[in-house]
Amino acid sequence: MTGCVIAGGGPGGMVLALLLGRAGIPVTLLEKHRDFDRDFRGDSLHPYTLELLDELGLAEPLLALPHHRARYFRFHVPGATITAADYGKLSSPFNYVALMPQARFLGFLAEQVAALPGCRVLTGCTVTDLLIAEDGAVSGVRYRDDTGHHDLPAALVVGSDGRFSRLRKIAGMQARSLGATTDLLWFRLPQHDTDPPDADVDLFFGRDHYVGLLTGTAGWQVGYTLPKGGYPAARDAGVEPIRRFVAEQVPWLADRVHLLEDFSQTTLLSVDISRVERWWRPGLLLIGDAAHVISPVGGNGILMAVQDAVAAANHLVPALRAGSAVPGEVLAAVQAEREPSIERVQAQQVRTEQRVARSRARGKPISPPALLRYVTALPGVRRVLASSNAYGPRPPKLLPHTSAAR
Repeated sequence: MTGCVIAGGGPGGMVLALLLGRAGIPVTLLEKHRDFDRDFRGDSLHPYTLELLDELGLAEPLLALPHHRARYFRFHVPGATITAADYGKLSSPFNYVALMPQARFLGFLAEQVAALPGCRVLTGCTVTDLLIAEDGAVSGVRYRDDTGHHDLPAALVVGSDGRFSRLRKIAGMQARSLGATTDLLWFRLPQHDTDPPDADVDLFFGRDHYVGLLTGTAGWQVGYTLPKGGYPAARDAGVEPIRRFVAEQVPWLADRVHLLEDFSQTTLLSVDISRVERWWRPGLLLIGDAAHVISPVGGNGILMAVQDAVAAANHLVPALRAGSAVPGEVLAAVQAEREPSIERVQAQQVRTEQRVARSRARGKPISPPALLRYVTALPGVRRVLASSNAYGPRPPKLLPHTSAAR
């Protein structure tokens, strides 16, 4: 029997595996894909995450990999640019958001986990069922790889397999939608040397839509918003309306929007905001998007998953060191610690979604709250907003019994 089986090699699962493994807990992480070389959309590593890795001695080698350091988060409305957050004002050695392809980040973490004694990262492995003990508690998983089906007993199973969590479905744990009204159509455009050097994470607002822009190491990521369920109509209309909107709202991209030639160059991200009522059952814990789906607007999905992993490790390490099943009250304590923060983040995202929906329904331009323009001009506000986004509400601290390798 292994100490912990983690299903899903996303940021939350990888960080939890790393923390448990460093604390001397045997861990097997199962990832259904054969590698991490996929076009992820969540590329934002916030100061909290970088400070955590620095505490573990891993920030320096991670940041030796190609990345972009974003200082600003800004809104662009007709006639004005609103700097909502200035990370450069934070009193942190990591006073920026590191934009790094998630595949690169996960690959780095997977190497660190696999190097720990008693830890394995197995790719190409799909969880097909849960093992259930006589008392009804989850006691491991059944998974499939190229050689067939295998049973893997464990003191604890953690589901970190994302917004479409297979483990959550197998366990019969339903996520309740909180009311997303937007979808995102992603595509890439090349960067030029003449592009604005301070363009980092920017939102450009216009009538009926807005465009999110992320810089990085592989050109610009462009997210074009659609009303929920609006993809078929947008596909029928073709890419010309999208090219025209981007050229109008982001004029310095007008010279290359013609490179978006058809919808095969785009990826639809159906935005969701949802949460499972109870994140655990005996022997099983859900974290990250498997427990609560965060909207990509604001770029803090990775941050929330990493903080779930820190809180979980703090509670789980003492219980797993005992070598027996993790008591239900320990699993409940993980949810009790993290749920208020998740509720707060999701409530803000729901308010944003509702404001956008009202603007569309009234035929008015989509825009951030009018008051934001004046508030962000006040001294210190940009630092406060940057800190709020950099760390989230009630960020968990790594406890000594968790951070120290055994």
